[in-house]
Amino acid sequence: MNRRLALLCLVWVWAQPLYAQVAAHILLQDSPLAGFQYHAGKTLWPQMQVGDALTLVREPDNTHDAKAVRVEWQGHKIGYVPRRENADVARFMDGGQTLVARIVRLAEVRNPWSRVRFEILIPLQP
Repeated sequence: MNRRLALLCLVWVWAQPLYAQVAAHILLQDSPLAGFQYHAGKTLWPQMQVGDALTLVREPDNTHDAKAVRVEWQGHKIGYVPRRENADVARFMDGGQTLVARIVRLAEVRNPWSRVRFEILIPLQP
């Protein structure tokens, strides 16, 4: 009886996942933040940290760019995905693909295009 119980326990242990759920992503792009100097980023700068999550919001009705993708930090508009780099992001978002973004570099420089770099990732489902 003990041998049978041990065998059942062993089978149960093997049937359980042996890994922790790991978040895996594909890097879609790494970009500078466009329009940083025109939005809330200047006032929020002291609070922003490398690694902070960003929200991407599709703006298909944007009068300046039909492929516009707004970038938000904690609900505040801080800029846009650069126009020259937004076509794939817009296409993925329009197709319902979940994308995640995060700050990868903050630099205290005069050039607003060099202040914030962020990456856009495609999450992989386990």
